[in-house]
Amino acid sequence: MKIFSKQRPEIPIADHVRPDGTAWSLKEKLFLGLTPGEYMQQFFRNPVNWLMIAVFAVGVPLLLQRYIYGLGAVTHGSNDYPWGLFLGFGLFGMVPLSASGFMLGTTVELFGRKDFKPIERLALLNGLLGYFFAVLFLEVDLGMPWRLPYPMFVSLGPAAVLFLVAWHVATYLSVQVAEVLPAFFEWIGWLKGKRAIRKYVLALTVAGIILSTLHQGALGALFTYAPSKLHPLWLSVNFQWIHFFCSSIFAGLSMVIVASTLINRFASWRCDDNFKNNLDYITIGLGKGCSYALITYLVIKIVAVAHDQEWAYLLTGWGSYFILEMVLAVIIPMFLFAIGCRNKQVGMIRFAALLAVLGIVWNRLNTALFCFNWQIYQEVPHWKEVWITFTIFALYFLTYRFIVYRLPIVYTWKGEK
Repeated sequence: MKIFSKQRPEIPIADHVRPDGTAWSLKEKLFLGLTPGEYMQQFFRNPVNWLMIAVFAVGVPLLLQRYIYGLGAVTHGSNDYPWGLFLGFGLFGMVPLSASGFMLGTTVELFGRKDFKPIERLALLNGLLGYFFAVLFLEVDLGMPWRLPYPMFVSLGPAAVLFLVAWHVATYLSVQVAEVLPAFFEWIGWLKGKRAIRKYVLALTVAGIILSTLHQGALGALFTYAPSKLHPLWLSVNFQWIHFFCSSIFAGLSMVIVASTLINRFASWRCDDNFKNNLDYITIGLGKGCSYALITYLVIKIVAVAHDQEWAYLLTGWGSYFILEMVLAVIIPMFLFAIGCRNKQVGMIRFAALLAVLGIVWNRLNTALFCFNWQIYQEVPHWKEVWITFTIFALYFLTYRFIVYRLPIVYTWKGEK
């Protein structure tokens, strides 16, 4: 698209009308102002698309095998290890990385920080797609989509954590759809719908704060159901909920930094000057939030170890592994964020954000898989399970890219008051 955007001034589309005054059709908006032939030409020119084709060529048959022959055909799932990569990465990993929606929505709409406005919609989109695909990973694990509303409407368990998580994720996903709809309404030209949503933006923001903070902690509380299975260094019954909530803060902000960096680098033709010119300033601001959240998380982890009298575990092999996670995933990013923000070194902040994103995924995999049943044996995911996980994440990537290329997420739609 970079080639076409340089050759043709009307591309990328950011208005309902062309420079000559004629209106763009919906089909032309979908094809980014190109003819079908030109669109296919740029599609096959991109090596990333060929990689996606290779991933889906193997992943789709494996998904069919999972639904035809059951979960045991593609995983090593058992009573000892009921949760694998589908939940360890897809649910427990994707949800904290999607916490950016409620944080940037709160920052801009509730606290009035309009200087973060250029990245607000990207944060909201990141939250929406992250939660949606977390549910998709859950569906692949469960295998019966028609049973999804069962714990919410049929077999009620108001005292159960799963009941809380189900309702919060479902309602918060609805809130996030409403928050992203104004961008879609601008794109299709329905200003009446956009104004209707904007009337309730404050209520949606408050609802997002309540729902997201509660279920982030509730995901951690799920592990209190099996206190004897998870290693004590990764489980603190009294602090588990706040570990998950606090870590979601720096995880969500770091994910926005990583996503905005990649979009600015590989899809700069779609970004407008408002986004590009303010990105470094916004990145520094997000980095400050990450540094505060990381040091808070580190202190709470130390307090949990002290409260549960688990110092002796630190002298074992598992303790060394725990310390390694803390150093690589918490302490180093924390110092990099602090130094980068102090010296305004944006590159260092972006590297720290990447470490934080990888670190939170590592922590969730440790909690849900690697350190589970630590006294028995360690599970090694089946290669089919790994490939299916990559396949669904590839679909997440393509959906993310499809929306960013078209909707006014990292650019301002022209001609709208």
